[in-house]
Amino acid sequence: MNPELLLPLDAILPPGQMITSAEGNGDVQALWLSDAAAAAELWPRLRTEHASSGLWPLLLDSRDPDDSEFRPWASGELIPGRMFSPKSHYPAELLATWWRDYTGIDQDDDVLTADERLAVTAPFGQTWPGLAPSIEPVIDPDEMAADYARVFAARRPQSRLALVAAVCGADALAVAGWDGPVNYDNDTAKYAAVVRDWGRRFGARVVAVGSDTLHLSVAAPPTRTEEALLVAAEHFAFCPDIIWQGAHPHTLAAYAERITDLNCWEFWWD
Repeated sequence: MNPELLLPLDAILPPGQMITSAEGNGDVQALWLSDAAAAAELWPRLRTEHASSGLWPLLLDSRDPDDSEFRPWASGELIPGRMFSPKSHYPAELLATWWRDYTGIDQDDDVLTADERLAVTAPFGQTWPGLAPSIEPVIDPDEMAADYARVFAARRPQSRLALVAAVCGADALAVAGWDGPVNYDNDTAKYAAVVRDWGRRFGARVVAVGSDTLHLSVAAPPTRTEEALLVAAEHFAFCPDIIWQGAHPHTLAAYAERITDLNCWEFWWD
């Protein structure tokens, strides 16, 4: 990231520093990070008044609020050099492949019986249902993102502000070298490609990121059961832990009910 991109924002940015990736020769600056918690209104201001800056703001959260190193961000545990471009991946193919991987009933490490595994993803079972159709937003996606940023900052007041040289939040995940889903795949660009597509189909925006969590605002969530089930199938393929280890009951149908009319999608990988 070129530090000169920050110059037009000097008047509004709090004290901060460029973060260098701990991987490599120390010549890759992954992002700019504020030294302390960010004001709740700063994220919306950057997106409304400085949207053409070439920088995408992220609210960054640390798993342990008492962590003085603010890992993995301030410690530079970021690996942008390992990431491909999100444009090199096809979201529909990724989701279909992940679905087949996670719904297989012959996995050696599976703690579920075949019938139990099929019940988790009913009514689809092992059959990939295909992508959910696009939904027209009833609110401007950037307005929705600004509202959610305020909510998230109030909920996680220790969050710091980061700026990444990216045209959208999905790309920022790969550009920054975030590896939250590393236990499933070490190329974050695959997940960024899917999030990009959700931006197109549902008005989703990346607002906040934790060490292994991802927080999106959604301007056009599903409003009907049929839509919600298809979106839930995509979410399971993208991040199976939200159903396998999420709120009880651990089924696609229950999760679909929870995300109906919900303007934020939150993921975490174990």
